[in-house]
Amino acid sequence: MALSEMIIRVIDRFYLPFLGRFMSRQMFRYGVCGGCNMLLDMVLYFLVYQFLYKGRCLHIGAVTISGEIAAFLTVFPITFFTGLWLAKNVSFRNSTLKNVTQGGRYFLVVMLNIGVKYFGLKLLVEVLEWFPSISNAILTILTVLISYLLQKNFSFRGHTE
Repeated sequence: MALSEMIIRVIDRFYLPFLGRFMSRQMFRYGVCGGCNMLLDMVLYFLVYQFLYKGRCLHIGAVTISGEIAAFLTVFPITFFTGLWLAKNVSFRNSTLKNVTQGGRYFLVVMLNIGVKYFGLKLLVEVLEWFPSISNAILTILTVLISYLLQKNFSFRGHTE
């Protein structure tokens, strides 16, 4: 049995009948996969920042990158590809688009979400002076919704549940 099939079986065990009134099985799978990938990102970021860069700057020739950005740049490719694999093979497995098209579109959606998060935090925290944690939570919910809609209707268009 393929890894994706095993993951789907495990996720579907938690899809209780009453959830069908609120979300499709596909949306549930997407949420579980996204949540797991977000958790992986947080754990890897912590480990890389604390133990690889130890909070120090990374010097590459004439360029200096802060420890927090260096950790982000180290972890991002890992969670990008795990997220793409999960979306392609678990959430939107029946997409009729070519792999390279899916990957390119997935990348565009991820970049859009990074932009929304960055500029949203700048606006909410620095201009409107909202609490950073509340701002981050609001923007996380917004980017999850944007991501799901765009992945479903753009990146993996043509899928069937």
